Amino acid sequence: MKLERIRFFPTCKKAKPHFSHRAVIGLGGNQGDVKKRFVKLYRLFLNDPRFDVQETSSVFKNPPFGYLDQPDFYNAIMVVQTSLSAKALLKVLLHVEHFFGRVRLFKNGPRTLDLDIIFFDNQKIKQPNLIVPHPRWQERASVIVPLFTLKSFKG
Repeated sequence: MKLERIRFFPTCKKAKPHFSHRAVIGLGGNQGDVKKRFVKLYRLFLNDPRFDVQETSSVFKNPPFGYLDQPDFYNAIMVVQTSLSAKALLKVLLHVEHFFGRVRLFKNGPRTLDLDIIFFDNQKIKQPNLIVPHPRWQERASVIVPLFTLKSFKG
């Protein structure tokens, strides 16, 4: 795993009290200019009144898992505050993935942008399209390494 520094990654700000939830979002991608896309994603959330970006990790480059015949991935973690429910947040994240050109060809395949809800407050959610905490997060270096670089993470 290789550390990659890009604008806004890492960053840390004070929490704002008017949001009711804290979500930890995993960022990933391996198609096109992913580092530039992460910066655009940060700016998108920064300008969206539904979110306050509280913290981001550094960006790490690491090999793929599952389907191995593809380029390495760039991964990071973003902590946001929001008043959206977990289900509403998932809907927004799926829309953002689509906006940035995500096409789901097959499981663990190449992608322009992958956004996963890793944690949502301390909630445990098990629904057909939403499982929180994210399944197997603790087995993935692409989540663990950036997560442990966060100042706000008390694992």
